[in-house]
Amino acid sequence: MNEKDERALRRKASRLHLQGLSLREIGRRVRRSVGWVSKWLRRVEQLGSAGVHSQSRRPRRSAHRYPAHVRRVVARVRRRLEKRTVGRLIGASAIAREIRVEGLLPKRQRPSQSTIKRILHEADVIRPPRAAREMYYPPLLNTARYVVQLMDWTSRYLEGGAKVYAFHSIDVETRMIFQTISDTKRGVVARAHALNTWKTLGLPDVCQIDNDADWRGTLKQPRYVSAFMRLALYVGVELLFIPEAEAERNGLVEWLNGLWGKAFWSSQHFRSVRQVQRSSPAFLHWYTHHYEPFPQHPQTPAQAHRRVARRRLTAREIRSIPGRLPITAGRIHFMRRVDEQGDIHVLHETWHVTKRLAGQYVLASIITQERRLLIHYRRSRRHAVRRLKTYRYVFTEPVVPLRPEFKRPYRRRKLFTMLCTLPDLT
Repeated sequence: MNEKDERALRRKASRLHLQGLSLREIGRRVRRSVGWVSKWLRRVEQLGSAGVHSQSRRPRRSAHRYPAHVRRVVARVRRRLEKRTVGRLIGASAIAREIRVEGLLPKRQRPSQSTIKRILHEADVIRPPRAAREMYYPPLLNTARYVVQLMDWTSRYLEGGAKVYAFHSIDVETRMIFQTISDTKRGVVARAHALNTWKTLGLPDVCQIDNDADWRGTLKQPRYVSAFMRLALYVGVELLFIPEAEAERNGLVEWLNGLWGKAFWSSQHFRSVRQVQRSSPAFLHWYTHHYEPFPQHPQTPAQAHRRVARRRLTAREIRSIPGRLPITAGRIHFMRRVDEQGDIHVLHETWHVTKRLAGQYVLASIITQERRLLIHYRRSRRHAVRRLKTYRYVFTEPVVPLRPEFKRPYRRRKLFTMLCTLPDLT
């Protein structure tokens, strides 16, 4: 959290204190420790409104500063080493060796390598490397009419080495969750978890997931449409795969995985998967009816979920889903980072974008019924979306129409509209 957000929390803590709330209650509302609350309330009491600002941690005086002639020697040796044509080593170790061999300074005045680096920085001889520019990553748009869910799994070890898997889904708007506990993470479990999620929480417009084999499939053949992808297409859910090896892009459900580990797993001792399954409803009840994940607007997920309308998958619709699913008309999205060659990778195939966007994020969308792959780019939140590339994307099997009961007449037709400005999910 940045300094501006921290100051807002400190002001909120001060206001709550004036209302007569206890330190523990204030800490719970601002999601900080009692020690943190006590520290900033004391600071505000001493300094007034200026007390919410962080104080500089820079030492008031330097414990040991080398004389000016030592600093001049270091800078002079560095410049001398830069002019060499053979053995041109200019690092701190090379400078320290040159000073020692040439006897340029008495032994007690010779600076260490870390001090040499500091002297060179102060003399502006060398500059720290420029921080890498953070690339714009379009966040998900979630509204009452455009429902977004995040899905992921986490695992823990039982006594004896056996593994237990917890599949989690979370509604971005209401923070309502669904959980499946299993002794395996095979695709059949992932699909069953998705169906039960959509039966309980409702069908989302977009389900964001990572690139694990449980969702994307394990085969290495190009354009392989996994059973999970076919299931999502069949019920009209658009999948959005986050960039590979960037789990933080699924931050809200990763936070949920951590909360489950801290508030449930670490406080108990489990010997079997069955025992975990029997105990899990207690965690779900606590989270749903007692936990308040909205620090700005305190309410439980159950309270938030009751205020929204969701189109839920029925038991009859689940029974009617065929065992062998076709490829259904719909869209599958992949957020990808362009590599140094200007390429992205989607379903075991390489697609060229442009070298000019190396390091930037683009959205690749497969339109199954149109047999096309579209690549869109958005430079920043202030810029419009641009279509960069259009590729043919032909399947080896026919694409069937979406069934009428799963069509969403309100769905936005323009691509990238789901990737707009949204406050921090966590």
